[in-house]
Amino acid sequence: MTTTDVVITGLGATTPLGGDVASTWDGLISGRSGVRKTEAEWVDTYDLPARISAPLAQEPGEILPRVQLRRMDRCEQIAVVAARQAWSDAGFDMPSDEQQPVDPDRLGVAVGTGIGGPLTLLEQHDLLKEQGLRKVSPLTVPMLMPNGPAAHVSLDLKARAGVHSPASACASGAEGLATGMQMIQSGRADVVVAGGAEACIHPITVAGFVQSRTLSTRNDEPEKASRPFDTDRDGFVMGEGAGVVVLESAEHARARGARVYARLGGAGITSDAHHITGNHPDGVGQVNAINSAVSAAGLSGDDIGHVNAHATSTVVGDVGEAAAVRKAVGDHVVLTAPKGALGHLVGGAGAVESIVTILSIHTGLIPATRNLDNLDPKVELDVVAGEPRKVELTAAVNDSFGFGGHNVALAFVRP
Repeated sequence: MTTTDVVITGLGATTPLGGDVASTWDGLISGRSGVRKTEAEWVDTYDLPARISAPLAQEPGEILPRVQLRRMDRCEQIAVVAARQAWSDAGFDMPSDEQQPVDPDRLGVAVGTGIGGPLTLLEQHDLLKEQGLRKVSPLTVPMLMPNGPAAHVSLDLKARAGVHSPASACASGAEGLATGMQMIQSGRADVVVAGGAEACIHPITVAGFVQSRTLSTRNDEPEKASRPFDTDRDGFVMGEGAGVVVLESAEHARARGARVYARLGGAGITSDAHHITGNHPDGVGQVNAINSAVSAAGLSGDDIGHVNAHATSTVVGDVGEAAAVRKAVGDHVVLTAPKGALGHLVGGAGAVESIVTILSIHTGLIPATRNLDNLDPKVELDVVAGEPRKVELTAAVNDSFGFGGHNVALAFVRP
């Protein structure tokens, strides 16, 4: 059976490093940090020990009209912002009643989110409690539902081939890309707008992660707080952001003369069935996800020159992932971990970091892992630190793992 090749023709993002892909990439290459002191009053109100975060560099209110903003949760807003960027980058005009650049019945959406619209849920609950029913928005449910980001993207682009919203915690964005690839390979769509988004920096999420002892409390040095693979790491930093790509069948992209960044060669999706928050100690699910992605791409471990690691900066998780990568593809592979600069974008992480992986293949440049001063000796792999590294890559893998035992690996190949 012949498998349809799926290629990436458009990229879009809004992150703590920049309001688009170019500024985000420049921030990673130049070594900037998106982490800063949290300015919200609730940090003092609740006396939270984690007082740093990685908010968006550009507010969606600077891009979207006020009327539209009021009808969407923040997570939905940034999904639309990133999707419009990717759509334009792929060379498509926005659809209208007069023209449709892609047949709507052949256009799909797969945008994941780990949590959805908790900001709306909590804000509207406060309004109900303090001011009564009449103050609650009639759009509360569409704003808080986890499929909201994907739904709004589909409405914006008039996509009718199917709308999917994977909710697999921190692997949601990567699973969005995997779902989009499957839609094209199954013949349901020619083009899929795929990715992930999250905006949940709020006292309840911060408090919950604090209580699980997964957040960094390096409050006096925000830019140095997120330290993947470093011996002094003490947890991740909550961030927010969205990443979206345009996936196309290679045939569809060729027919319109589209620029191709890379090919999405394969996806591996597994589950640990071990613990609600902890990875399997032997990394079985992670290894199998990587192996499945590489095999589906028609490659072997020797072909993979680079892995963009999930590496959240937790004490146990980083070491376990490094061991899984080493077992799956070998000692030769070079790692990097964008969360040192971006913080943890939760459901948006896998999509934004996939874009970073794609650009590493496209440009031949791997960004350095910020704040990696002393590599943990248990990480027995080469991790790029200090300065970006120029490497000619044939293929690279992006890893994403989430609470609940979700494991997603994506194999990208030079076109």
